Amino acid sequence: MVPMTDQTDRPFRFGVNMFTAGTGAEWRAKCRRAEELGYDVILVADHLGMPAPFPSLVAAGAVTERARLGTYVLNSGFSNPTLLAREVATTDQLTGGRLELGLGTGYAQAEHESAGLPFGSPRERVDHLAHTAAEVGRLLADPGHVPAAAQPRVPLVIGGAGDRVMRIAARHATTMAFTGGGTGPDGTPRLLDPAALEERVAAYRRFESEERPAGLAPAELNFLVQIVAVDGDPLAKTGGLIGDVTHMTEEELLSHPVLLSGSVTEIADRLHAHRVRYGFTYFTILEPYMEEFAPVLKHLRA
Repeated sequence: MVPMTDQTDRPFRFGVNMFTAGTGAEWRAKCRRAEELGYDVILVADHLGMPAPFPSLVAAGAVTERARLGTYVLNSGFSNPTLLAREVATTDQLTGGRLELGLGTGYAQAEHESAGLPFGSPRERVDHLAHTAAEVGRLLADPGHVPAAAQPRVPLVIGGAGDRVMRIAARHATTMAFTGGGTGPDGTPRLLDPAALEERVAAYRRFESEERPAGLAPAELNFLVQIVAVDGDPLAKTGGLIGDVTHMTEEELLSHPVLLSGSVTEIADRLHAHRVRYGFTYFTILEPYMEEFAPVLKHLRA
């Protein structure tokens, strides 16, 4: 077991999650621009109808120098752990040891049906995530594994909010990623209110204090920002949120980390407040807001 630590000591990191396809030239230009703007991580989602993660990251690595490169997050139900370990090791080598592997259970049943893959029950999907995380880690740690990864340990990001997923992260992950997602009484997607999100983070910290292997440092905490509104009307954009928010007051919504609104200085202050309240030090910005968030990033760096 490892003791819980004060996450506020960690420096901020910011990733941008790319999910629109284009030509090779357009992709390379977009990745170069993300690095120029100061983003720490270039991320690729894993959904049908979006760019394939690993070749996209290899292409990003060829035109960037500093940025880390990650999957955010892979649907573990799409992958066989042995084949995935080969993809991870190869991509890590081709990107100079900059890969960060993100894994989740997958949640889009229609994508599984389109691919001809079983969707499985929630329990089965979490079981497969646990098996994948453990097996890929075992294979990459094997000195005889060919190809070998460039990094001694490829950082692992686990995304989710349920107790079992967070326990997997507590045992294996270098980063625990939160989306703020939950479900309403009727099973439809519903964003957690700030107090409920705080409870989920506290639950993860309990699991980590109980189950973290000795020698593995406490995980970095990541959060997915869905909307950025710099000097605009933040409530005008709430229709783009994934999940119902009608149970929240306006004050709760405007203070929620899923929505960053206000002036550049106000948003920077909100990020500091989220770091204190939740322990989030790594924030993922969606591609449509890459440019809009850039002045906040510059302000924080300064």
